[in-house]
Amino acid sequence: MIIGVPKEIKQSENRVALTPAGAYELSKRGHEVYIQTTAGVGSGFEDQEYVSAGAKILPSIEAVYDIAEMIIKVKEPIAAEYDLIKSDQLVFTYFHFASSEPLTNAMIKSNSVCLAYETVEMPDRSLPLLVPMSEVAGRMAIQEGAKYLEKPVKGRGVLLGGVPGVPPGKVMILGGGIVGTQAAKMAAGLGAQVTILDISLNRLRYLADIMPANVTTMYSNEYNIRKMIKDHDLIVGAVLIPGAKAPKLVSKEMLKEMRAGTVLVDVAVDQGGCIETCKPTTHDDPTFIIDDVVHYCVANMPGAVPYTSTIALTNATLPYAIQLAEKGWKKACSENQPLKLGLNVVNGKVVYKGVAEAFDLPYVEVDSLF
Repeated sequence: MIIGVPKEIKQSENRVALTPAGAYELSKRGHEVYIQTTAGVGSGFEDQEYVSAGAKILPSIEAVYDIAEMIIKVKEPIAAEYDLIKSDQLVFTYFHFASSEPLTNAMIKSNSVCLAYETVEMPDRSLPLLVPMSEVAGRMAIQEGAKYLEKPVKGRGVLLGGVPGVPPGKVMILGGGIVGTQAAKMAAGLGAQVTILDISLNRLRYLADIMPANVTTMYSNEYNIRKMIKDHDLIVGAVLIPGAKAPKLVSKEMLKEMRAGTVLVDVAVDQGGCIETCKPTTHDDPTFIIDDVVHYCVANMPGAVPYTSTIALTNATLPYAIQLAEKGWKKACSENQPLKLGLNVVNGKVVYKGVAEAFDLPYVEVDSLF
């Protein structure tokens, strides 16, 4: 198969979809791998490293899209890429369709095959291609939240870990999945007082068993959330419903109950966000303030640590990319149920229920395509 890796052009996105090691694994199996020039530089990988791994370098994004049967990316295509995507071309990337109607309509119009990392789902409901970036984002949520609690950037002026004689800061985490777990580990490691809220009692039991003593668990409901927001310094939104919009757990009117300088970090922003007042921001302009509450809502948080993120992502996606390249998407997806669940839009048809419901579009059963 002919595989193309374009340079990411979303603002402040330095990740690349394939490391030189990944390119080598595909090349040695007889596949042609084309990398757009300088695509890996932001992650610390030079063109020559890809050439040494058996890939070929192309001078432009147009050349990559034009030649490839399968495009491997990190982030969803943006408007400048819509017209470059060809009919029947397989695009393997994070899409998060439910948060963007223009993207959904554009991919329907392109007649391409859109296989989304974030909806590849194992029988135990785990999301293997979302996990590595969720791990990065969860840890970064605390790193960034701690920074924006500083007074010069309008935070409360709280040191999360405290010092002898001064209590530590309080961190509230909405959601006990991968993001929430990693955020809790980081916050606990800094010495903060952490509370994780979730609606799954089994998950809360598990977290109560594995977390250190400065992490407590609480059942998630509106009453408890309203009670907690009044005295917590950092609130992390870490709620995910695979392939669908995140529920709004913190409303605009709740902001008035928070203390000035409280920091909100909404990791779910690329799925619409679980905090009503959050809207996507960028690494260049990451925060905004409403009712004296600092909002950090960067939609591609792992893009700030691209070396770590790129290697972690390729480790997870490569086995699936190899299957797709070896067998073609139809055979690979018909033989691999988790991979089949990654199909969202195929040749103009929406085949993922959460996307169809988000925009009231016709839904087609994916099995009818095989």
